[in-house]
Amino acid sequence: MTYNVLMIASTSFFSDYGNHVRIWEETRAIQRRGHRLVLASYHNGDDMPGLDIRRSWDVPWIKRAVVGSSRHKLYLDVGLAWRTLRVALQLRPDIIHAHTHEAAAIGMPLRQLLGVPLILDYQGSMTSEMLDHGFLKRSSRLYGPVHGVEQMLNRSADAIMTSTHNAAQRLRSDGLVPSERIHAVPDGVDTERFRPYDGSVAWAAQRAELRAQLGIPPDRRIIVYIGLLAPYQGTNLLIETARMLTARRPEVHFLIMGHPDPQSYRRYAASLGVAEHVTLPGRIIYRDLHSYLALGDVAVAPKMSLTEGNGKIANYMAMGLPTVAFATPVAREILGDTGLYAEMGNAADLAARLEQALDDRALAANLGAAARQRAVAELSWERAARTIEAIYAEAQAQRNAPREQRTAPLRLRQRDK
Repeated sequence: MTYNVLMIASTSFFSDYGNHVRIWEETRAIQRRGHRLVLASYHNGDDMPGLDIRRSWDVPWIKRAVVGSSRHKLYLDVGLAWRTLRVALQLRPDIIHAHTHEAAAIGMPLRQLLGVPLILDYQGSMTSEMLDHGFLKRSSRLYGPVHGVEQMLNRSADAIMTSTHNAAQRLRSDGLVPSERIHAVPDGVDTERFRPYDGSVAWAAQRAELRAQLGIPPDRRIIVYIGLLAPYQGTNLLIETARMLTARRPEVHFLIMGHPDPQSYRRYAASLGVAEHVTLPGRIIYRDLHSYLALGDVAVAPKMSLTEGNGKIANYMAMGLPTVAFATPVAREILGDTGLYAEMGNAADLAARLEQALDDRALAANLGAAARQRAVAELSWERAARTIEAIYAEAQAQRNAPREQRTAPLRLRQRDK
């Protein structure tokens, strides 16, 4: 069966970072399976080839991408809700696929209006993200209501797709959503485009040219990072790590790629005296990312969030890069025994593990090869698309079943115990 899918993304799609990469690769994989898909998103962001994007009304004073929690989302989501309603009435979708809890809130009334399933693509806890971004404090009076809204949205979705098995297990442990509605669909990677450096003359010339453009001396060994620049992503700690490591290893260079506001991190690197060993080029266009990652000898994933996915690791693995990460459940889930782990939030230990990967070249080569093999075998977007199809079919079958045959709501299941 083919589906008309209305996807809702309450974000400035497309903006070249992890959440958006997941949305983009999912849409491409779903479309390749023969389904029609329309994406409703904010007014700003890049258009992407082959994807029908319907944008909310223009907000002239916001041109930059809105990343993470922001007060601007209060009215941006109102505009997106109006646009999504109009698209839904025109498209008459079979499935509403919502990325983030805000998008699920927009999709809930449409679910009731159209009588179709609502799928929540859960890439982390909304409340935890607000805490990570400093938008909310646990001591705030708003914490309880916001957490309550998140729980209500989780319960209301016909199915929840998580970007990690860790997130799925956390939701099951909460006991608020029937286990059969929770499905792990881990972030994937295009292993044809993201592949190890092949040693060819053409690729070597391209690497040398890109390296020169970035101003990285030819004798430096490069540690690469791609992602958002933010404290909860570990960016501050990564620059502190650069100070520690380059003090004893002056041939090491950190290529820290991403946005927003790379200038503030350049100033931070200068304040620590490591500006000559840290390059922050800003936003990297996703279609070019593999070329930049190919410059790396080692990759690093210092993210400290305990609930969000970490899709950049899949890209590192597909490139065959030995990867060092903080020992979070998500990092361990993705890398398994193909990575090196540092103590959570410990810059000194992160520096030590990076130095180990640089010094022990045989270990680094073995880890990189194993990571590449794991990515090819387990992290295909085609495989993810087949899983998503099955989730759509199950949610639709539940929705169309007679009321007495549907999965019992939690309150009834608890009462029957």
